Amino acid sequence: MAELEFVFWHWWILALILLVVEILVPGFFFVWLAIAGFITGCLLWLLPSISMDVQLAVFSVLSVLAIVAWQFYARKHPTVSDQPLLNRRGAQYIGRVFNLYEPIVNGQGKIKVDDSIWKVHGEDCDINTKVKVTAIRGTVFDVEKVE
Repeated sequence: MAELEFVFWHWWILALILLVVEILVPGFFFVWLAIAGFITGCLLWLLPSISMDVQLAVFSVLSVLAIVAWQFYARKHPTVSDQPLLNRRGAQYIGRVFNLYEPIVNGQGKIKVDDSIWKVHGEDCDINTKVKVTAIRGTVFDVEKVE
């Protein structure tokens, strides 16, 4: 049976394919495999007598090292957003004051926020009482009466 033999440019083509996959697939994973493939190809270009087993081992080790290094770097340098509450809609309303849309009876009521109605939990109050959002639990706001 013929043994599989890679030439350096095979690894570079694999790296290019992995970069294309990175573009098409959401996430940030395949770029590290592409870098490992490119480095493996460079190593094979410099030392063309490397066996296929060693090539696969180098590619595997470099892939794992690249992914672990990225994870370590990403934890040390988190991405800072100018809008940290953008995808946490309810958290955007903590601290704001609203009029009750429905009275709070037995601890349950509703407020109207822009074009949405939100359930609230707090002390019993009449309709149109001003309440301040203090916390959010799932889709229910905890509120307190504003004097």
